[in-house]
Amino acid sequence: MDPTVALDLRVDRSSPVPLYLQLSQQLESAIERGGLTPGSLLGNEIELAARLGLSRPTVRQAIQSLVDKGLLVRRRGVGTQVVHSQVKRPLELSSLYDDLEAAGQRPATKVLVNTVVPASAEIAAALGVAEGGDVHRVERLRLAHDEPMAYLVNHLPPGLFDLDTAQLEATGLYRLMRAAGITLHSARQSIGARGATAMEADRLGEAEGAPLLTMRRTTFDDTGRAVEFGDHTYRPARYSFEFQLLVRP
Repeated sequence: MDPTVALDLRVDRSSPVPLYLQLSQQLESAIERGGLTPGSLLGNEIELAARLGLSRPTVRQAIQSLVDKGLLVRRRGVGTQVVHSQVKRPLELSSLYDDLEAAGQRPATKVLVNTVVPASAEIAAALGVAEGGDVHRVERLRLAHDEPMAYLVNHLPPGLFDLDTAQLEATGLYRLMRAAGITLHSARQSIGARGATAMEADRLGEAEGAPLLTMRRTTFDDTGRAVEFGDHTYRPARYSFEFQLLVRP
């Protein structure tokens, strides 16, 4: 059964908002609310167009806009399928793993690197260790619904806790820290954007030079000790940061 039949889809022809955009916004809202769940197959475009009194090109444009956002995917021999909703991450000291779980995104992790390396000047300054001294480097690919979402590079001071690869693939880094008795207190973070390198593009399934969201974070425990320096890149079609802005009194 076409899951869109159960939705209260309507278009207002007197509105200045284009008809395709009205439809795409309603479908996107249904995906965000869970009315259209991951894996759901949308029905025939012709039937949807007839039901709403729209032209087929208008319906096709609405659906394509959601395909471009990464919310729908066209599968040959299957049809148009709901993939996922975009994860909107609040700016607070939480892990991507926890945020994905809270959003019902079925997180999974592939550990690509788990080793000890000499600290560069930047990493040494962030973690408060000697330049050239040992630091732990962990590279992970974070997936949701079996699709790459983020490439995560983290450096940690030596001897903090046992960084077991199997545990890193089973849960989030911050959960492992808390289980080791580390109390996370605060972080210094910056957010930006840039084009994907060849390596990042390959790991995230994007084209080289495609826009990526970036986040760099130094996290401190309740004693003021730096316990992690993260350098993360995200696919913007799958991920966004949310801000709450207040007017100064």
